[in-house]
This record gives sequence, structure tokens and C-alpha cells, in this order.
Amino acid sequence: MTESDLRQHAEDVHEQFDDHIDVTVEEIHERLQTLVDEYRVPVDEARRSVTSTYLDEADIDREDLGGGGGSNDHVGVGEIDEPERWVDVTVTVVELWDPRSDSVGQVGLIGDETGTIKFTKWAKSDLAELSEGESYHLQNVVSDEYEGQYSVKLNSTTIIETVDEDIEVGDDSTTVEGALVDIQSGSGLIKRCPEEDCTRVLQNGRCSEHGEGEGEFDLRIKAVVDDGETAHEVIFDQEATEAVTGLTLGEAKEMAMDALDTEVVADEIRGDLLGQYYRVEGPTFGRYVLADDVELLDEPADAESVLIKARSM
Repeated sequence: MTESDLRQHAEDVHEQFDDHIDVTVEEIHERLQTLVDEYRVPVDEARRSVTSTYLDEADIDREDLGGGGGSNDHVGVGEIDEPERWVDVTVTVVELWDPRSDSVGQVGLIGDETGTIKFTKWAKSDLAELSEGESYHLQNVVSDEYEGQYSVKLNSTTIIETVDEDIEVGDDSTTVEGALVDIQSGSGLIKRCPEEDCTRVLQNGRCSEHGEGEGEFDLRIKAVVDDGETAHEVIFDQEATEAVTGLTLGEAKEMAMDALDTEVVADEIRGDLLGQYYRVEGPTFGRYVLADDVELLDEPADAESVLIKARSM
């Protein structure tokens, strides 16, 4: 992170809040520099923290914060590689999912020729409904990131325009075949931040952005699948975890309650999956493959060497 990069972050934050509170670029820069240099906070997390501070000071919601006074860049969704960036995109709605919260109006996958990305539209934003298979020009959406996975959020400042053209959606999915050699920390029964615009995992009962909270239980696996040449980091969401383990979220909660320890769930998963061979297919977000389809494979002839590798990790 160079000084010029940090300065640019400060200027971007200032542009967003210039019409709401009296704060200078220098003050913002000093806050960012303190977090990054003294406390070793990653710059993206530092920017989110500073932004949250000014949102509280201005007494406004994040989704009501515009992209600043200047015009946004029009980008391909595959080019979105940083959070808190206000952009315009022209996309096709690939798939709509059932929202898991009443605060979410719509959620799903949008895409263009550069790839696909998750989108969230808040219920209170009072925006027009998007239809699966239709194309739209979306002005003033903001990017977000969680564990290397980028998404965009439609908010009350977003403008939706129907586009009368077919947009070819690029295929950013990948297929990995190999041995599951590691179950990483943060797997099993976890708790996520209960805030409506956050899915971050609580660490010691605390969200890195919203502070302490009760949290909501979820089930996931963060695994490493080795194809013999490359170790691929794979994330199984609750649905994929239940499918590959046969363990439901309710059963995992009961197991943890009986043992008075949530780690028993991850230990159970390790015992069942380590050394098994899988074919995993799904989109790639950052360094992760998100498991959409998972198939258990027969063990190859050199299974013993892979099992030794799995047990040594």
C-alpha cells in the first residue's frame, strides 16, 4: 500500500461525505493511516471502519450514501475487485434466489461478458423489481467484499433502466477434482453478524464492522482440495455442507449443545471428509471456488499418498 493509494482512499471517502458532514481529506487520511500503519489493519477493512464512523456521525444509512459528486465508472462485473466502489454496470439477471431476510427485496446473480457477481437489493430502497433473463443498466451501485467474494448492492440512489439487448454472460465457473486434504479454521458451526447488510462471521462474538452481537448460526466448510498440482481453496455454504456431510444445521446445533463446544462439529466434518476425493464445480471469487455442485469420486490408485498428506496438514 503506497502513500498515494491511501491518499486516494481518503479522497474517495471525502467525496462521499462532503455533502453530509464537515470533514477534510487530511482528517480522513490521518484516520486511515493510523489504522493501517499503527494497528496493521488491512486497508479495505480500515476504509470500511472509517466509513462506518462517518455514517454514524452523519446519522445516515449506508445505502443512502451516494457515490459522490463525480460520475461513476462503467465497468464489467468481472473487473470489480475492491469494496466500497460506486460503479455503473450493464447486466443480465442470470438467477434470482429466495431472500433469507425480510430486509432484502431481491438477491441473485447478475452478469455480463466479463463474468457474474452476486447482487442484493434492499426492500426499503423501493426500487423496481428485476426479472430473471432481462437486461438492465444499473447506475450507482456499490461494491462489497467478504472473504474474497465481491458483490454489488442496489440502494435508494440506484437508477434501474431496462436495456433492450441480449448481453452474453461470461462463464467464470471452474471444476476441481482432487483429494480434500484440509478443513480450515472457521469451518463447521459458525455465527454470522445479525445486521441486515452484513454476513461476516463473528470472531469471539464480535463482528469486525458492527461490534458485539448475538449472531445467527450457519454451517459451512472452508476446505482445500488438491488435484495433484494445485491446492484449491473451496467454500461450501450451508446447502452444500449439508449435502456433502449429511449433517443439517439443526443437528449441528444439537451436537454443539450436547458437547458445550461448537468445535465438535468441525471435528466431525474432518473425520468424515479428509482424504475423500471430490469433483467440485462452481464460480470463482478471488482465491475461492464456491461449491455449487459436489460429487464424491472413487479413490485413485495413489490414494494412500494423498491420505498421508491429508493427515499431516
